[in-house]
Amino acid sequence: MSAVVQLTQQLLSYKTITPKEEGIFDHIGTFLGDFEVLRADHNDVSNVFFYKRFGNPNQTPLHFCFAGHVDVVPVEEGWKHDPFKGVLEENFLYGRGAQDMKGGIAAFACAVRDVCALLTVSNPPPLILSILLTSDEEGEARFGTRHMLEVLQQQELLPTFALVAEPTSVKVLGDSVKIGRRGSIGGKIIVQGIPGHVAYPRTCLNPIHLIADKLNLVANANLDKADSLFEASRLVITSIKSESGASNVTPKTLEILFNVRHSPRVTLEDISNFLDVVLEKVPYSVTLQQNSLPFLSSQDCVLVEHIQEAIAKVLQRTPSLNTRGGTSDARFFAACGVEVVEFGLVNDRIHSVDECVHIHDLNNLYQVFVELLHLMIKEAHVKQASSF
Repeated sequence: MSAVVQLTQQLLSYKTITPKEEGIFDHIGTFLGDFEVLRADHNDVSNVFFYKRFGNPNQTPLHFCFAGHVDVVPVEEGWKHDPFKGVLEENFLYGRGAQDMKGGIAAFACAVRDVCALLTVSNPPPLILSILLTSDEEGEARFGTRHMLEVLQQQELLPTFALVAEPTSVKVLGDSVKIGRRGSIGGKIIVQGIPGHVAYPRTCLNPIHLIADKLNLVANANLDKADSLFEASRLVITSIKSESGASNVTPKTLEILFNVRHSPRVTLEDISNFLDVVLEKVPYSVTLQQNSLPFLSSQDCVLVEHIQEAIAKVLQRTPSLNTRGGTSDARFFAACGVEVVEFGLVNDRIHSVDECVHIHDLNNLYQVFVELLHLMIKEAHVKQASSF
C-alpha cells in the first residue's frame, strides 16, 4: 500500500463532521515532520497552517500553498462499511471524505513532504511551500479559511499561488480544472396584500394572485448569456410561502426565496433592476445578500499553465478550464489577490452513501502534485534569476 493510500485511510478514521477537528491536524503535522506550524482557531473552528522556508531569507520568496478542508458532511444510513474506518475493498477506499476531500489532502501532504525532503539537499531558490487546512468549509465558512488568510496577511505569510484540492474531476481524474467560480446572491421577495374573506374579494388583495402571472418571468430567468467560462446567471426560486390560517381567508403576504449563481457581469443592482421591471405593478419589497463574489484566474497565469502541464505529463490528458459548480474556499484566496486554481479527485460520490475513491486515482493525484511542485520550484528559480 502506498503512503498516500495509507494516509488517506488514516485521515478517514477521524470523525471530523463540521466543524470538528478531532486531532487530525496533529496527525498531519506528525506526518509532515519539521514544518513550522501556525494555529488560528476561532469560534469553535480549527485552522492550521504548515509551512517550510527555503533559500536566501533576504530575498522575496515565491510562496506556493496547497489548501483544503478536513471537515465532512454528516453521514446517512445505508453504508455497507463503517464510514469512519477507511475500509479498502477491490481497490476502492470507502469513507466519508474519501473524495471530498481527505484523499486530496493526503495526496498533497505526501507530495509536499517528499519534495521538501529533496529540496533540503539541493540548492533551493527563495521559496515557501505550505499547507492551509480548516474544519469549517462544509459549514458556514465564516471562521475557517477566510480567518486563516487574515492571520497570514497580518504575519506577511500570504501565498503567491494556491491550489485548493477540491474534487473537480467529473468522469476521470484530470478532465477538469476550475480556474474560477460563480458568485452567489440570495434574495427574499415579500409581496404585500390585504387579508380578507374569500367571499368578499373587493375588500381584500390576494398576494398570490398578484404575482401568479409573473412567476414564469422570474423563475429560472437568465440574467446574462453564457460564455466559454461562465454559465448563464439564473434566478432560481427555492421557496414560496404564504399562510392565512384558514382556507377561506386570503393571506397578507407572500414570501419568495431565491438564489442567483452569477458571473462577474451580474451584480446586486442588476437583479434589483430586473425585478423592478418584471414586478412593476406588484406591491413588493426585496432584500438581496451577496454570499460570495465571482472570481476568475487568468488562463495564462503561471499556476494555470503549470497544472495543465502536470496533468498532461502524468495523465496524458488535457483538462477543461471552467467555473462550474458551487462555491468553495478558493474564493477567499482570490479576494486576497492570490492566484488560485482548484484541482482534485473525481466528484461522482461526494456527500453520498458509500463515498469512495479508487486507489489508482489517489496515487496519480499524488504524482500530479509532485510534478506541479517541481514546476513551481523551477518558477521560483526563474524569479530568483530575474531579481539579479
